[in-house]
Amino acid sequence: MTKVLIVDDDEPLLRALRLNFAARGYQVLTATSAAAGLAAAAHHPPDLVIVDLGLPDLDGLDVVAGIRGYSAVPIIVLSARHAGPTKVAALDAGADDYVTKPFGMDELLARMRAALRRAAPPEAAPVVEASSFRLDLSTKQATGPDGAPVRLTPTEWHLLEVLARHPGKLVEHRRLLREVWGPQYETETNYLRVHFANLRRKLEADPSRPRHLVTEPGIGYRLQL
Repeated sequence: MTKVLIVDDDEPLLRALRLNFAARGYQVLTATSAAAGLAAAAHHPPDLVIVDLGLPDLDGLDVVAGIRGYSAVPIIVLSARHAGPTKVAALDAGADDYVTKPFGMDELLARMRAALRRAAPPEAAPVVEASSFRLDLSTKQATGPDGAPVRLTPTEWHLLEVLARHPGKLVEHRRLLREVWGPQYETETNYLRVHFANLRRKLEADPSRPRHLVTEPGIGYRLQL
């Protein structure tokens, strides 16, 4: 079920959107302040975010920029501000679309569908093979070179899945920490050291000289196949 987060302090509008979205099969989360919206996005990652600019604690642009700092989730600004510079600022901050109030529900729903289609990732190869291990991402099963199963923790799987979406490419520390633990942990690089040491012990033929789970010192990690 597609999860939509709505950040708006207009309670009647929130109720109307919640009812309309729920009737069309969306799971709806709501927040009436920027702080609550940022917390909801971090702890319950949505598939799409709708943000009003006129929030009681911060400008909605701060919500857009805050979420965009660690996530590529589609963001639609829904605002009564019609000025061109405001729209440009919202798009520059990371919004994918801008809808002005008042608006038609059918138009908003169509824009949501379009944003979700654009954000849909290409299908990744379900199986990742290296010389010393094989990962089936669809079933979350790992096997060694002899076909014996290798037990990985949910966190270890999540780290591997992030790397597997970008095989051979560097994934920075901050991105890994944001995607696996959330934005409040983006400086906790010791988490990565511990988990990658465990992953190498389980998956690499020689954990002290890893061939596949490669560290780029001070920057990040890559999955080299």
